[in-house]
Amino acid sequence: MDTAEIRRRFVAHFRDNTAIGPHTAVPSASLLLDDPTLLFVNAGMVPFKPYFLGHESPPFPRAVSVQKCVRTPDIEDVGKTTRHGTFFEMCGNFSFGDYFKAGAIELAWDLVTKSRADGGWGLEESRLYPSVYADDPEAVDLWKKITGLPEERILKLGKKENYWSMGVPGPGGPCSEILYDRGSAYGPDFDAATIGPDMPLELEDRLLEIWNLVFMQEELSAVRSKADFDIAGPLPKQNIDTGMGLERVALLLQDVDNMYEIDAMFPVIEKAQELTGRRYGANHDDDVRMRVVADHVRSSMMLIADGVTPGNESRGYVLRRLLRRAVRSMRLLGYEDRALPELLPVSRDKLGETYDELHRDWERISSVAYAEEEAFRQTLRTGTSIFDMAAQQAKSAGQTRLSGERAFALHDTYGFPIDLTLEMAAEQGLSVDEGEFRRLMTEQRERAKADARAKKGQHAGTGAYREVADSIGAPVQFTGYGEVVSDATVRGLVGDDGVLSSAAEGDEVELVLDRTPFYAEGGGQLADHGVIELGNGARLEVLDVQSPIGGLIVHQARVLSGEVALGEPAHAVVDVERRRSISRAHTATHMVHKAFREALGETATQAGSENAPGRFRFDFSASGAVPLTAMQDVEARVNDLVLADLAVHAELMSQDEARRSGAMALFGEKYGTEVRVVSVGDWARELCGGTHAGRSGQLGVIKLLGESSIGSGVRRVEALVGGDAYRFLAREHVLVAQLSEALKARPEELPERVADLVDRLRTAEKEIERVRVQQLLGAAGDLAAGAKDVYGVSYVGHRVDGAAAGDVRRLALDVRGRLPQDRPGVVAVVGSSDGKPSVVVAVNDTARSWGLSANALVKIAAGALGGSGGGKDDVAQGGGADAHLADQALLDVEHEVGRAATNR
Repeated sequence: MDTAEIRRRFVAHFRDNTAIGPHTAVPSASLLLDDPTLLFVNAGMVPFKPYFLGHESPPFPRAVSVQKCVRTPDIEDVGKTTRHGTFFEMCGNFSFGDYFKAGAIELAWDLVTKSRADGGWGLEESRLYPSVYADDPEAVDLWKKITGLPEERILKLGKKENYWSMGVPGPGGPCSEILYDRGSAYGPDFDAATIGPDMPLELEDRLLEIWNLVFMQEELSAVRSKADFDIAGPLPKQNIDTGMGLERVALLLQDVDNMYEIDAMFPVIEKAQELTGRRYGANHDDDVRMRVVADHVRSSMMLIADGVTPGNESRGYVLRRLLRRAVRSMRLLGYEDRALPELLPVSRDKLGETYDELHRDWERISSVAYAEEEAFRQTLRTGTSIFDMAAQQAKSAGQTRLSGERAFALHDTYGFPIDLTLEMAAEQGLSVDEGEFRRLMTEQRERAKADARAKKGQHAGTGAYREVADSIGAPVQFTGYGEVVSDATVRGLVGDDGVLSSAAEGDEVELVLDRTPFYAEGGGQLADHGVIELGNGARLEVLDVQSPIGGLIVHQARVLSGEVALGEPAHAVVDVERRRSISRAHTATHMVHKAFREALGETATQAGSENAPGRFRFDFSASGAVPLTAMQDVEARVNDLVLADLAVHAELMSQDEARRSGAMALFGEKYGTEVRVVSVGDWARELCGGTHAGRSGQLGVIKLLGESSIGSGVRRVEALVGGDAYRFLAREHVLVAQLSEALKARPEELPERVADLVDRLRTAEKEIERVRVQQLLGAAGDLAAGAKDVYGVSYVGHRVDGAAAGDVRRLALDVRGRLPQDRPGVVAVVGSSDGKPSVVVAVNDTARSWGLSANALVKIAAGALGGSGGGKDDVAQGGGADAHLADQALLDVEHEVGRAATNR
């Protein structure tokens, strides 16, 4: 049974269930969700967290999903074991206060054991073993009753194995797993009745966990570890959260050894075999590399599909690491050509059976991946050179170990894989300080985690916001689509210490109203500003607006006068000019997005934006710089549509209706079952929760300022809208008029006239440089003729102000060439440019035979200048910090020449 069919049967089993009730089939959420605690969605229940935590009310009592997931902590272990992977699909069924333990067990057992002819998976009951939490006798009884299994077939495990929590205070509960006995080839014989409280390590491959049923029934007040926590009491509602690894079931139903050999992954390994000539199963190291390739290729593809682009931080760093590990593994298998164009389409064809966006958006996905491989190929060339230099320096210093700091710099700055550094170091007879490298990597990860946890507007922690939300009992109503002034009631106050009962003049607080016209920052749109006046005369200035948890809008405000108290009536007034200016920018972003896709193709999809008063920043996918003609076409197109004065309107519809209407959804955005679609005429249509102008004509004018790269495969355009764009163009007009007057040319002649001036200026600069060099070198003859005799050595020590390092070197070599070659000669020249001294020492062959070294002499000179230097025995160069010490530096060199000459 192929993976697509396993997935289809899972969804149908719950969606069409009549015994307990049909489940709402929820499509997979993006791998990127607005959750500060997660880099990627890493479990099937993540999109439902707000329902389990009580932050939002679920729109359905039961649900089923097959969720895309990525887990990154075990990247280094991928391929080394058959259990670790980064991208996987988690099948799950969920109950929000509906059915509980009996229903979950019944539904799971039915699907697992039901014959294939009847739509099930047909696994043999004799090979299935349930496990339960040892302190959950109810679960034991239910398994016996529902399945007919004897108690000795049920494993009773401890907290570490069979009690689930989120790792923080919140919902928790016992769980039951369904284990499949793969037979004696995968582990020793066992007695299920005596296993516990921990699962023996040697049985983890034999007793393969395929499904975990979590019975959320308790609220945890503290979680110190998986086996150490405090239970505050029962949850108000009992919930079910199950997770079944699609790949694990597939390996059983396809009768293969591990997840890498299932139909969704093995074609990539087959392609790798074809490209490299290596055979899977013949060599362990090669097998590991092929598994890395199979896993990382599909993980990278799915991350790019959901909007991640390679970078040096956060999600982008993970993607870059995955892509480069895949390419590196192919190189270790002996394949030196571009690998991803051969491998990525194979993975697409398998996963594309379910995720049609892989085909629809293939041009963008592939261009991002291929560009990163090409960049990495260059990195390998550059990194190898840098490694060779570091290795040579270590050897020259008599060291046998490369520092962890050097290895980390290679990894972090140049993207050089640590395994490659280790391998190349071993070839050079060096080890690497892996301990220091790991420490630096850990510090970097901790910084990244801290950045991920940092979320604007959450200085008090989510607990305080949850408390306020619970006291209100309903989501805060946003009225800002239809009004900018609203009457409301103060329902919550939050400060640094948590929930407050009041605030006084001068305090900065977070204020919650039961309804508000203020737009909370989101979707790239900045928050509204304004004032809130209370019935008791208090007045607050709104500085920012955020939505730290679902359904709550928080006004970050400064109390200007009076006292703020709960229950006070409030009059909220949005800064209208700021709102209108931001709304114009947001509408312009939609229009520019559409125009770029028309000009560059559908792959030019938005990858981020910021809509601010009178300006906007728009990021989009592109494989290279945008041609100037395309920028001009986009600007002309959107301004023509501004003149057309198209109506801008919003409507609510289901996600399916929105897709059918042609509305575009943005990567990483969270959308509910009902979405808001904003249209500019019948031209641009996107899912969007922001505020907008009423008509395109209200934008006045859109001016694109330019575009630039902000990362591999991502470009950024910055632009002005409305009055800001007009003022910019007015300044440009004045500047053009001034240039026309100064150059006595019409505006249209300015480019040619300026180009002519630039050419003439460059010609003049070259002539000046030629004359300057001639004058500098003209002194060489006099300097050589005036050489000082220092105990038989012809010595020239000269200081030249205003000369850069290149000029100093040229003069020193010219003077050395003019000295008699049959007697020892030493030339030392100190120059200075912008207050920074440079020094060059040159010696002839006869001086070298006397034991005089330019390398040794330049170190003395540079040391006197407060710097350092080095080079070869015949010519060496250095620099310093204080040009005023040039005379002393030259004198020090002369003394050393005399000392060396007299000690021959």
